Amino acid sequence: MFNFGKAKKLEQEVTALREEIVQIKDSAQTWHEMDRSQWADFFGANPSSAGVVVTTETAKRSAAVYACCRLIAGAVALLPLPIYERTESGGRKKVEHDLWWLLNESPYPTLTACSFWEWMISSMLLRGDGIAQIVRDRSGRPTRLMPLPRECVAIERVGDTLNYYVNDDGKYFGLQSEDVLHFPGFGFDGTKGESVIRYAARQAVGTALAADEFAGEFFSNGASPSMVVTYPHGVSPSQDQQDQLRSQFTERYVGKTNHHKPMLLVNGGDVKPVSLSAEDAQLLETRKFQVVEIARAFGAPPHMIGETSASTSWGTGIEQMSIGFVRYTLGPHLRRIEQELNRKLWPRSMRFFTEFNRDGLLAGDSKTESEVLGKSLGGPGTQGWMTVNEARRLKNLPPVDGGDELPLSVAAKQPAPKAPEAQPNEPDPTVSE
Repeated sequence: MFNFGKAKKLEQEVTALREEIVQIKDSAQTWHEMDRSQWADFFGANPSSAGVVVTTETAKRSAAVYACCRLIAGAVALLPLPIYERTESGGRKKVEHDLWWLLNESPYPTLTACSFWEWMISSMLLRGDGIAQIVRDRSGRPTRLMPLPRECVAIERVGDTLNYYVNDDGKYFGLQSEDVLHFPGFGFDGTKGESVIRYAARQAVGTALAADEFAGEFFSNGASPSMVVTYPHGVSPSQDQQDQLRSQFTERYVGKTNHHKPMLLVNGGDVKPVSLSAEDAQLLETRKFQVVEIARAFGAPPHMIGETSASTSWGTGIEQMSIGFVRYTLGPHLRRIEQELNRKLWPRSMRFFTEFNRDGLLAGDSKTESEVLGKSLGGPGTQGWMTVNEARRLKNLPPVDGGDELPLSVAAKQPAPKAPEAQPNEPDPTVSE
């Protein structure tokens, strides 16, 4: 008896197989038509104009790239991340919350919070996105924040949501958007952010790496340029003898361990340099310019990664550049992190939220910190916006009695000073009636 159901199922499988074959064929044709540049982009190994292949790993070999990532990631990891609760009066108050430990101490058993945030920011700068999985218990409460390497995560946009497919050492699993902390860098297109290395600093990093390699070879050669040995009567036409002469000269006189040895040439031999010196090639200027170029791509002030030749080119100098770093470089990164944490950890909640305490960057600057605290407590010309115990908490000091009231409230409770009482007029004894 003919089974119509089985035949229908078989027909559907054949149709699906044909569609898969067509997709494979189209994909193969697309791969076949990819040029060298597209292949290099796909594998993240597109060479720069300097001839050096620039990837995330090779870029970190540049001291400027490493310093920019360390500076920005370290500055973000330095800031406290307290949790606040909105009050009925429209204000806020700091609260003790279970998630405080994950955000400020240890988000994952093998990581401290400082290492976690450095990982997220470095991945965001170098690869375009910092990604971490929110591990929840049965009740849905977050218990861990597990960082995920960006190269092991594929992101797919389906409608208004993002799906994440993770390859964890050969184990594949999918995650929904609400279970992932996704911190994209600048240029987020709805799916992924833009890598600074790939989009803004590829040529600068390639040139810097090439300059470093050239400098290393130059000094490994005893800081001596390439040279040619000439003989007035010529040399033997035998290729073996020419190779032997060349190898003997290289072995005895080339290299940093041989550059002090006296040179001995026979049969009227003469040595002449044929390449530019380090000064003629402007090696130092090239390397200095690439440091500034890389710092510009990352938004870091050059003086904060060791380039101080143009430290007075903005505002009143280094002080204004440091303020600009906090405001214009760290500010966008901090805001993206805060918004992602609030919408994933407290979805559709108007009660709790978290926000970086930017005042943490004042730590170590005792003069500025004392001025800020003095004005916040109601110094000369100010009304004050902080209580004594709040200021003491910032300095890890215990609270004191009566220190939970604002200076304005204390002043309002104090009685107004009384006017001096008028004294009755007494007759002057020196004046006679």
